[in-house]
Amino acid sequence: MIENMILRILSVFLVASSVGSAQPNIIILYSDDAGYADFGFQPNCAADMKKLTPNIDRIAKEGARFTNAYMAGSVCSPSRAGLMTGRYQQRFGYDNNLPPGFQSGLDLKEKFGVKHLKSLGYTTGLVGKWHLGYPEEYHPNKRGFDWFYGLLQGSRPYYEIPKPSAHRVIQENGRITQEDGYVTDRFGDAACRFIRENKEAPFFLFVSFTSPHGPLQPKPEDVKRVAHIDQKRRASYAGLVVSLDDNVGKVLDCLKAEGLDEDTIVLFTNDNGGQTANGANNSPLQGKKGTLWEGGVRVPWVMRWRGEIPAGRVIDQPVIALDLLPTLIEAAGGEVSLDWNLDGRSFLALLGGKLKTRAVVEAPRPLFWRQGGSDGPRAMREGKWKVIHDRKSGNKPALFDLSKDIGESKDLANENGEVLETMLRKLNAWEKQLEEPRWGPGASRKNLKKK
Repeated sequence: MIENMILRILSVFLVASSVGSAQPNIIILYSDDAGYADFGFQPNCAADMKKLTPNIDRIAKEGARFTNAYMAGSVCSPSRAGLMTGRYQQRFGYDNNLPPGFQSGLDLKEKFGVKHLKSLGYTTGLVGKWHLGYPEEYHPNKRGFDWFYGLLQGSRPYYEIPKPSAHRVIQENGRITQEDGYVTDRFGDAACRFIRENKEAPFFLFVSFTSPHGPLQPKPEDVKRVAHIDQKRRASYAGLVVSLDDNVGKVLDCLKAEGLDEDTIVLFTNDNGGQTANGANNSPLQGKKGTLWEGGVRVPWVMRWRGEIPAGRVIDQPVIALDLLPTLIEAAGGEVSLDWNLDGRSFLALLGGKLKTRAVVEAPRPLFWRQGGSDGPRAMREGKWKVIHDRKSGNKPALFDLSKDIGESKDLANENGEVLETMLRKLNAWEKQLEEPRWGPGASRKNLKKK
């Protein structure tokens, strides 16, 4: 017990000495349903998108690119639940997307990471999509966000709605706002407003864009910018990405104008695999949004922290959205408590620069996925190996070596039976800790009766 206490004190000292005395501002820029190959910073970026994301690419150029980054879910709502809590969302019945209007949300007993940041003196804001609960007690302002400007539901049209529903209207801390302007631009403007109004003290801002989630409604001027793309659906999708990038640039420019460029962590990533039905490209990955193939859970991910992350750094170690909470707490000078029962772990030591003094040698840890409950698909990655078990189809578990086969094209289960069995034992042990879904596929009648 005394040894654990000494280790914790030493950990806090190392964090403080490595990040300095000033607490950084933190901004997470979160896109929706974007393709893995649809950003210029990706080495495998599709040719038609290569020059369309200069602002997002700037984050990668001036910071780090993560090559093995994952979400904990393959669809919008569960991925957000895992990111916000630092815990596998299946532990509290969150396998599936929250249905529109459902009278529940992310378990009220689960603590959001922003509450930990608030205890460290941060002002917290969320702009854009929520999708974590509709009744008032589940709203962002009740879960640790000081300011919320956005919508409760998972999507909405990009243009004005004559009579928007209560869950699709854009609100500000519960107050309905006027339907006026293109949604992606409104979110970019709101993010800049938050920055300007809260620049005197450390802040955390989560900008949850709906772009490029459907409906495919790009601005006419953005359609002209993607005229080189012949396929109409792909072009409309690209128009949404262009608008997304413009507003990421708006936020970056705002930071610079306010003198916060050097004092802010900026992270860009996407909520799940790209939705190929809407025109996204996930090459060279197999699968798409809603699947547990790499194309459903592996995401583009870049992070900038001037003075701490060397420009152009490439990080190959696997990370998952669950890791964000402990990483940001440590970056803010705080201590992650074992009592929080987090599933993520800090990747601060991977960032390089001054932070390399905190380098920790750790064995590859398993990463897990499940959707649709104990009869639904599940997957696990550990080191180079990944197992996928689609129980719905009745297929046997498949095993892939991601170091040689990122496209998951060659099943090696027969040649590596011991590896497969070891991984399945770990996957089974993890799944025993989970709750059945509280809604959607696999939901137990017991859970549904509670709602």
